[in-house]
Amino acid sequence: MKYLFLFLCLLGSLFSISQNKYTLSGYIKDSLSGETMIGASISFNGKGVTSNQYGFYSITLPKGSYQIIASFAGYQPQQISINLDSSFQLNFQLLQRSVLQEVVVYSKRRDGNVKNAQMGKFDLSNAQLKSVPVIFGEVDLLKTLQLLPGVRNAGEGNTGLYVRGGGPDQNLILLDDAIVYNTGHLFGFFSIFNSDAIKNTSLIKGGMPAQYGGRLSSVLDVSMKEGNMKKYEVEGGIGAIASRLSVQGPIKKDKASFMVSARRTYVDVIATPFIPKTSDFYGSGYYFYDLNAKVNYKFSEKDRVYLSGYFGRDVFTFNNSNRSFKANIPWGNSTATLRWNHVFNKNCSPIPL
Repeated sequence: MKYLFLFLCLLGSLFSISQNKYTLSGYIKDSLSGETMIGASISFNGKGVTSNQYGFYSITLPKGSYQIIASFAGYQPQQISINLDSSFQLNFQLLQRSVLQEVVVYSKRRDGNVKNAQMGKFDLSNAQLKSVPVIFGEVDLLKTLQLLPGVRNAGEGNTGLYVRGGGPDQNLILLDDAIVYNTGHLFGFFSIFNSDAIKNTSLIKGGMPAQYGGRLSSVLDVSMKEGNMKKYEVEGGIGAIASRLSVQGPIKKDKASFMVSARRTYVDVIATPFIPKTSDFYGSGYYFYDLNAKVNYKFSEKDRVYLSGYFGRDVFTFNNSNRSFKANIPWGNSTATLRWNHVFNKNCSPIPL
């Protein structure tokens, strides 16, 4: 009876301690566009967590008063004082810095090799992607990744990747959770990823999580923009060989948004004047185009639906009037993804269904 009494006392104390812990969770978003922010920091008393790829965070803390600070590179930190006596949701809306300040960039954290559970992972934001010098005015995601250590190109002018000695076919490439097999335009000279439609890129060079299945070399996970929840935006550009146009905005403010981005090359239009009408190959040409689209709707703080798609084609037309031969050869990709995110428990991340 004596030992039973001690056991019950110990069990009761553990139960009371667990009862004094509560969960703080929520989303971190851009205050102007409403876009969720990947990798934003939530800190308290020198400790903290980061938001996942859906901008969601969750912390379980003992009962008490805390100073919660949300921060992200290029944004003003936001500090909120809370009295944690129950589990609740706390969302943050971060505002971009209006004045540039000195930024010191380090290649890695000194303790990153012992504190980071994910090995060989590199995140590339859209702003970082567009800061790299490009040829012909076309920002190319795969060529930018070739500048990373352990990554090489599959040949001169080719968008394929050799990651740590593996072949291009040993890489898993995802666009909004849809597998992409053909990643090149113009016979591999340009990639299919339109920079205006990309939100974030993650390259995992080793120790891939189980959710990606099995791959020998690497995983490249590309996420498209979700669309501005606050206002309409139109963005475009004219390059030496291609032009692009993107439109995004709210369908219902703070509830639903859309994003549509298109790109087309005009190699065929530029080359046509240089081919004489008397030539046997008059009428031959080549061009490619891309179309990215995404719609999302937030039913509640726990449920959100995403519908995204990509459609791209390379069109090669060959004409030989001397031999009365004509061929029209199109090839490309078509992907579609329907994802429903639901938070079953505030202690875990949103789970795609």
